[in-house]
Amino acid sequence: MSSEAAPHRVVCRLDELLADRGLTLVQLAAATRVTVANLSVLKNDRARAVRFSTLTAVCDALGCQPGDLLVVVPEPRV
Repeated sequence: MSSEAAPHRVVCRLDELLADRGLTLVQLAAATRVTVANLSVLKNDRARAVRFSTLTAVCDALGCQPGDLLVVVPEPRV
């Protein structure tokens, strides 16, 4: 199986963390100086990469660790 055929299994939990804290993407964007569009890509699991500066800003604003934001889901059983 080639790496191009296999989808990544990293899932962003940004929507859950925002809901837990009663925040919107607009509020997070203001706190992090990351655009709403970029945060939306993360929130909707469309990101292919994340800059460490973005990850740091989001974690600082939400008071969390990268492992709270990004998780690896198990491989599907066949």
